[in-house]
Amino acid sequence: MGKKLFTACVAASLLGTATLASAAGLKVNEQGAKAMAMGNAFIAQADDPPALFHNPAGIAFLKGTQVNMGATNIFVPSTEFSGTAPLTSTTPLGVGTTSTMEKSKQDLFIAPTFYLTHTFEGSPLSVGLGINAIYPLAKTWDASSAFRAEVINIEVKPINFQPTIAYRFDNLNLAVAAGLDATYAMVSMQKMVYGPDPTTPNTAYELGNLGLDGTAFNLGYNLGMKWKPTPKISVGAAYRSEIKLKIDGNADFLANSEGMKLIGMTTSATSPYARARVVSGVSTDITLPSSAGFGVAWQPTNDLTLEADAEWTGWSSMKKLEFEFDSQQFAAFNNKPKPLNWKDVWCYKLGGQYALNKSVDLRLGYMYDKNPIPDSTIGPVLPDSDRHSFSIGQGFHNDYFSLDLAYMWTHFVDRTVNNQDMTALTGANGTYKSDVHLFSGSVTVKF
Repeated sequence: MGKKLFTACVAASLLGTATLASAAGLKVNEQGAKAMAMGNAFIAQADDPPALFHNPAGIAFLKGTQVNMGATNIFVPSTEFSGTAPLTSTTPLGVGTTSTMEKSKQDLFIAPTFYLTHTFEGSPLSVGLGINAIYPLAKTWDASSAFRAEVINIEVKPINFQPTIAYRFDNLNLAVAAGLDATYAMVSMQKMVYGPDPTTPNTAYELGNLGLDGTAFNLGYNLGMKWKPTPKISVGAAYRSEIKLKIDGNADFLANSEGMKLIGMTTSATSPYARARVVSGVSTDITLPSSAGFGVAWQPTNDLTLEADAEWTGWSSMKKLEFEFDSQQFAAFNNKPKPLNWKDVWCYKLGGQYALNKSVDLRLGYMYDKNPIPDSTIGPVLPDSDRHSFSIGQGFHNDYFSLDLAYMWTHFVDRTVNNQDMTALTGANGTYKSDVHLFSGSVTVKF
């Protein structure tokens, strides 16, 4: 392979790694078991400490001090793919033409939450602190899968701190709130690097293994409003700002004898089984989206509460991704932006709660979530699609304590794509299928 081949390999390698940050697109609305059991239709009710996430103005109507601790257990889907991908068949020749069946590994992602609220006695002022994970991701494919040139495994582990203040106007039955979002994220990914021979169609040559690790931190803000125009109706609205993250970290490339040419090393005196390891600092910028939600809750009877919400998320903030490497040995990887072209979408939620008696509540919910990723840029890191979610749950409570449990099944509509690129060795022609199971439990203690 000559110089032209390795120029093409540089572009292919970068495009494969660029999907790293697309994991930030996975927003987890399941914050608090009570809300999750009602399909996350909770902006207008917002009547327990996880209101800090759904609508922070709700904490102004809570009494005393309340502490909520819980976790959402996400059984990461065993995504199935059938079709062709750039590395189907036997490398280096004739790849990308043979149909295959790939299946990602199942995983368990636990997203813990902590919410603390306090309303000052005799005052309309309330404060709160939320600690949660809004944009987590875990995805693993076999090291031998046809997607190994894009990803073998990826993890995004974020933590968000939300200090909040809320004020209640008693004569209007209205509350407003404002808070900060302090987000810290840890990101890691591994993949194999391949490159095509530009003079021979349907080729893919292995060049080495690449690992990326990085962290980022920045601030955003959130706002909320809750109004009770009548004892039977509540109206809520909430807004969360964009957060611009600059991810800084390290890249680790283990090159084989062909991959050494990519990093400017000679292989004239080495064995074909030789390996060379090089490292570099690496950085990229990601803008997490803003969001705005609206909800109305209605109590047709004293025992029944119904709510409908609509939430907009500005995923168009994810326009492109570009990595900058510090080391001269990685210089060929620079100035290679990857378009993402995500779009803004809406999510619609319906939920209800029935008080079986003064201590037990039964809950049910449904959520329809549009996906933001266009056909042209979807891939195995986040094979997203429109989703239908169905949830059930139960609450047990008294004046000092509550226990909430919830289960949600999310069905991803089958996603058929046709974006296989044999020059970049990305994409696929075929169909992705996924389902997710979520279990949540939370405990609230009231003082």
